[in-house]
Amino acid sequence: MSAVLNIHRSILGQPWRWRGLASDSREGLVPDDLVTQLLLTRGVAREELEQHRNPSIRAFMPDPSIFNDMDRAAERLADAAEAKEQVAIFGDYDVDGATSAALLVLLLRDLGLEARPYIPDRLMEGYGPSGEALVRLKQEGASLIVTVDCGAQAFEALEMARAAEAEVIVVDHHKCSPELPVAHSLVNPNRLDETEGAAHGHLAAVGMAWLLGAALVRTLRNRGFFKDRPEPKLLDLLDIVALGTVADVASLKGLNRAFVAQGLKVMAGRRNIGLNALISASRLTRAPTCTDLGFALGPRINAGGRVGRSDLGVRLLTTRDPDEARAIAEELNLLNEERRAIEGDVQRQAEELSQAKGNRAVAVIAARGWHAGVIGIVAGRIKEKLGRPAIVIALDENGIGKGSGRSIPGVDLGAAVMAARDAGLLLAGGGHAMACGVTIAEDNLEAFADFLEERLSERVTQAMGERALLVDAVLAPGGVCPELVTAMDEGGPYGMGWPGPRVVAGPVSVIKADVVGTGGHVRVIVAGEDGRSLKAVAFRQAETELGQALLSAPRHRKLWLAGRAKIDDWGAKPAAELHIEDAAWAD
Repeated sequence: MSAVLNIHRSILGQPWRWRGLASDSREGLVPDDLVTQLLLTRGVAREELEQHRNPSIRAFMPDPSIFNDMDRAAERLADAAEAKEQVAIFGDYDVDGATSAALLVLLLRDLGLEARPYIPDRLMEGYGPSGEALVRLKQEGASLIVTVDCGAQAFEALEMARAAEAEVIVVDHHKCSPELPVAHSLVNPNRLDETEGAAHGHLAAVGMAWLLGAALVRTLRNRGFFKDRPEPKLLDLLDIVALGTVADVASLKGLNRAFVAQGLKVMAGRRNIGLNALISASRLTRAPTCTDLGFALGPRINAGGRVGRSDLGVRLLTTRDPDEARAIAEELNLLNEERRAIEGDVQRQAEELSQAKGNRAVAVIAARGWHAGVIGIVAGRIKEKLGRPAIVIALDENGIGKGSGRSIPGVDLGAAVMAARDAGLLLAGGGHAMACGVTIAEDNLEAFADFLEERLSERVTQAMGERALLVDAVLAPGGVCPELVTAMDEGGPYGMGWPGPRVVAGPVSVIKADVVGTGGHVRVIVAGEDGRSLKAVAFRQAETELGQALLSAPRHRKLWLAGRAKIDDWGAKPAAELHIEDAAWAD
């Protein structure tokens, strides 16, 4: 594939390639043409363009019965709804777990059943269901427990629950072993014995919970449950599904695209009292976008589980009281600020330690004193900086580490971690292709790093060698305008697996450049040969080669800037700006 503008090595050392089979010629494109091109280069067949241009639930919805144990789980929940049993929803402490738990609580409430949500304390109880917690829920009256976003690897906990005669339904999406833990039913598209359902392995747990809800409503409808009461409006819960899907960095393909596209519409109506309060606390004055879910709303929900009380997210999303919603939203806002400060300290230390790790395939970084609630975020930052997978581990005073990892496209970190667990190197571990969690004894850290090096070195090298900056369009600076951003948004929602459009603007001269903010952001004003100027910013790049090149660029030497065109609505009227991801000299 030919290089964009013949750039084979940018300032950040990577080639620029066209995302699809496009050429350097972009003249004559109108917004509709651009959207079509965006869809085609993201793998949409020409005959499916309209379906993807306006993704609907109906167009992408599978029959829930294709998943193993789905009908069995729906039947058991229907029994509980009819008999008004005590049901507990055991969720993970992250956004996917909180939204999954909240969705089932709200749905069962509409069916006349007040389920009890239970979110474990991240530091005291750790990830996933513990046998002690499940048995306690049973002893406190729960005749049925549903675990969401966890449970697929909870062999010991579920065995303890069975011994206590507790019935447990597992709704998860994490990788499964060939042998499954004992449960009443286990709904997971990533079961190794899935057939047709395996095509939906990219769904977040909240998406699977919504499909279970659809199966439950259908089961109750067939039983005549709604003869004298209205059916719940499952579509009204899509705002929660969208939030959990984006925050869990699930691939926005197929049904996930419909979940997020339709969920954003529901969210704009602010029907959920808690989400409405969270949007206000986030200082959003417009309808939330997909980016807001990932960078404004999701982190605040996460802050409760990371540095505060783990149940705050579920309480917020399920409350009926606007005053309580405002109080919880403000508390989450403050916790998010605290999380940012803690994260910054851990990240600085982790970056220093990572420099001593050389070029290992996976950077395994561990230290005592780190807050376990921020290690996943820091792992993501380290991964971005190094360009290879990273696992960050917080060691406690007993030498036991809790770690979180993030991977790069093409490297299945979750599978490698499960193999390390099976090899006896981990006390616990699991995940999916792009993320993992581990529990490890300090004595095994070096052996674990060696294991990952041997297993993933070749794949990481290949993935890094295949790295290129993929470009959708080349424009003069004047072409980066609000109309362009609006047109490109029609190809969304964008996220993992459905990358946002990247444009190249230039050639430009840097008129002004400075460092702004505490994060080392580089802000520039550039001018093009078309006589137009453009504001751009390179986030957290002040100390990198890219940032230094922008800050020191002589005015006579021209650059091509690659990045995302965004709307800047701080001024009197909306303008466009470029969020710079890379640059290349034009001469």
